[in-house]
Amino acid sequence: MTGRRLRRSSRPAARGRRGGVPPKVVALGGGHGLSASLSALRRITGDLTAVVTVADDGGSSGRLRSEMGVLPPGDLRKALAALCGDDEWGRTWAKVVQHRFVSGGDLHGHAVGNLLIVALWEQLDDEVAALEWVGRLLGAHGRVLPMSAVPLDLHAIVRGHDPDRPDEISTVRGQATVALTPGEVQEVQLVPADPPAVPEAVQAVLDADWVVLGPGSWFSSVMPHLLVPELAEALMTTRARRVLTLNLAPQPGETEGFSPQRHLEVLGRHAPKLTIDVVLADEAAVPDRDSLDEAAEKLGGTVELAKVAAPDGPRHDPELLAAAYDRIFRMRGRIGPWR
Repeated sequence: MTGRRLRRSSRPAARGRRGGVPPKVVALGGGHGLSASLSALRRITGDLTAVVTVADDGGSSGRLRSEMGVLPPGDLRKALAALCGDDEWGRTWAKVVQHRFVSGGDLHGHAVGNLLIVALWEQLDDEVAALEWVGRLLGAHGRVLPMSAVPLDLHAIVRGHDPDRPDEISTVRGQATVALTPGEVQEVQLVPADPPAVPEAVQAVLDADWVVLGPGSWFSSVMPHLLVPELAEALMTTRARRVLTLNLAPQPGETEGFSPQRHLEVLGRHAPKLTIDVVLADEAAVPDRDSLDEAAEKLGGTVELAKVAAPDGPRHDPELLAAAYDRIFRMRGRIGPWR
């Protein structure tokens, strides 16, 4: 799968919308953050691709990965469920694939969708084709791809992981552990350090009009995409415009105490050549607009504030987030220079 050659896009410079044609959008991430973006984006475009991290080592995914040597299916399953429609078919299948068994045996904790995905991987011996089959079964409004063809391990360099030794630098291993680690994460790394990207994922980024990164666990879901060399190169050379969607609040452990601008600074350290066109943030989550503007400008972008938080809890509202993306795609696609 990694031997196929990729073509550079020869189409005209990207636009937000041309003649009423929805934009080609690629969303990168994992877990609940990517699900939030996909639930919003499927409402405004029919040409949507999710590129999903494959470093999960916890829960059902970790067990299947360890026992069968497969890619962890959990974040791929969540992305597929988020792409299900709001009709009876979509709602039903979204619930089915997300359903977890409760038992006293080996099935306990496994998600139905994880088992379905792994079964198709075994039948077809092709991760991309299998995910397309699951997508057709669910009636998914978009395509889901893994970012790499091999399971990855996430390592974090952390200062003060041991509260009794606040200045000590140590290495924390495993995505599930990194996501909840105490201390200050200095850097994240992938093992292997030079993993092969899925060619279809790279091509999707090269062909996109817009690429969306975030929201999500900053070090364990957003940063990993920037550490896969072929994918990182595609993100830096694509003619697409790039939107970085910030979280509504810092996450306990991983980004505890982070300001919105600190998230941008971390991204800049991990991918110094990457530019961002638009930084999207909830208007209530930005106490210092000037500092965020300055951090966005260093990445080559501008800040778009919008009300995107759900009124009933700390999560993105799909309709509000969709409206914000739609406004960005329409307005930013018509003005300004194109690469």
